[in-house]
Parts: sequence; C-alpha cells; structure tokens
Amino acid sequence: MARVLALTGDLLFGSRVQGALAAAGHEVELIADEQRLRTRLADVAAPGAEVLVVDLTDDRLDGAAIVEALAREARLAGVRTLGFYSHVDESARERGKRAGFELLVPRSRMAREGAELVARLGQAARL
Repeated sequence: MARVLALTGDLLFGSRVQGALAAAGHEVELIADEQRLRTRLADVAAPGAEVLVVDLTDDRLDGAAIVEALAREARLAGVRTLGFYSHVDESARERGKRAGFELLVPRSRMAREGAELVARLGQAARL
C-alpha cells in the first residue's frame, strides 16, 4: 500500500479521508499547512511519500499553487498527486489542471473511492 501525505485544513473531512485510506492499508499523515508539508517532504530521515492528496476546496490553502511551486522546485520527484474539489467549483478543478495534478476528482468521489485511487497512484509510483 502507499505512503500518503494529505494536505487539508478541514479536520473533519481530512479525518474521514485518513480513516478510509488507513482502513485500506495505506500509511497516511494529515498535514494542515504548507510549511509543515515542505518540512515533511524535506525530511530525509522519514520515509518519503508516494502520493500527495490535496484539498483544493480549502480557502486557507491554495493547494494548486502549493503543488505547482513544489513541482517547480523539484520537491515532488517520484510523488504522485491527487487533488479533490467541490463538484460545483469548476475553477478549483481548472486550477488543479494548470498546476499539473495527475488526478483530479470531486470531493464525493474522494470520499467513495479514495482508497482505490490512492492505491492506483501508489502502484504507479513504484513502477
């Protein structure tokens, strides 16, 4: 299963995602801010992430801009990216596309199929 970092400030939905992913055997760490994510990605002593899940609905985080900057800085080498957005927020989806997310799904699909989506991305990261 995959090692996952999940960037979201929404503790309720984040905990739901974490629980579903952990129940499927994924190792998940919730992260609520950009600085902690940067620190975690730079931590050579800890195992690296295979998948980064980002909440594109969080007004306090600009998940698309964060991922775009991290990719430009080559901090996401070997890390697959999955963003989720509100199905009524087409602009969040478009920002995610421009930022280069590998997979973008509505929040409802993340809730239903998150474990399978992460497994698929994690497997691809190991190939």
